[in-house]
Amino acid sequence: MNGISRRDFMKTAGMAALGLSFAGISGLAAGCGGAKAADGKTTAAAKAAASGPESAEKAKVYFTDKIDAEHLIRLYQKVNAEIQGKVAVKLHTGEPHGPNILPRDMVRDFMAQIPGATIIEANVAYGSPRASTEGHRETLETNGWTFCPVDIIDAEGDVNLPVKNGFHLKEVAMGAHLVNYDSLVVLTHFKGHAMGGFGGSLKNIAIGCASGKTGKLQVHGVADYGEWVMGELFMELMADSGKATCDHFGKHITFLNVLRRMSVDCDCAGTGAAEPVIPDLGMMASTDILAIDQASVDMVYNFGDARKDDLIERIESRKGLRQLSAMKELGMGSDAYELISVN
Repeated sequence: MNGISRRDFMKTAGMAALGLSFAGISGLAAGCGGAKAADGKTTAAAKAAASGPESAEKAKVYFTDKIDAEHLIRLYQKVNAEIQGKVAVKLHTGEPHGPNILPRDMVRDFMAQIPGATIIEANVAYGSPRASTEGHRETLETNGWTFCPVDIIDAEGDVNLPVKNGFHLKEVAMGAHLVNYDSLVVLTHFKGHAMGGFGGSLKNIAIGCASGKTGKLQVHGVADYGEWVMGELFMELMADSGKATCDHFGKHITFLNVLRRMSVDCDCAGTGAAEPVIPDLGMMASTDILAIDQASVDMVYNFGDARKDDLIERIESRKGLRQLSAMKELGMGSDAYELISVN
């Protein structure tokens, strides 16, 4: 199986999810203030963690409820100490005319603060103009990503990055150009995802850096299982892939999540994405990939009313919380964090 149409991709994800039981928020480790379930009650896991001894040091996650270039730059300045040399900025540039992708003017002003930085993307494995480099470049132009260089990193093939002590994968085929960069800034539109439950920093690099022809089929399970897998297996495959990229860049990687227009659908759904229900919550930054995704999920669960429910249902019906526990088991970061306000 070498590809799938976007419509079939979304249909397959939705149908497969019907066969999954809810993961249950009990799998969500305590973060800032303790995680809460959909009914607003603090979970048993959060209570247990809160009553136990605190870890010697919590990961720092910087947060602002503002969503604009000025505050994005402020957040970045808190976490960019190890960003040096030739810098890649990984973000989801979206399907043609996608309604929820990050604002181009905000990204443009942000990119201007990183001299010589390049946006990176990789081709996709489903039926889309972005499945080919030529079509991908046309989509970039359509969506207004014309203010700085954009490198389609698998335009000239793959490079295999090792997965050290992963769950399932020994290596992942990433776009060959990924290794041309010294540092990676992961700028993520945090939202739902048809297969992953949610798409945070892990999804942005685990799927987003994998090559369209080979790597994405490895991460989706097609290469080894002959089908697009769902549930905990898919989350573990994403953790394996994300670990390969994190290990490659070492300290020279940092993460920013933008909790804006959080549809239950990924930006890969394009104009077919469901209209967001939960309001915009703000932006986060951290050098810890697990901490920032944990904090983002916690913020959704801790939101004050039922407008969070559809996004939580999407996360739980896909067993998306396994992304977090899988990253913890692979030693990719900490789920205990300190949330630091930046205004």
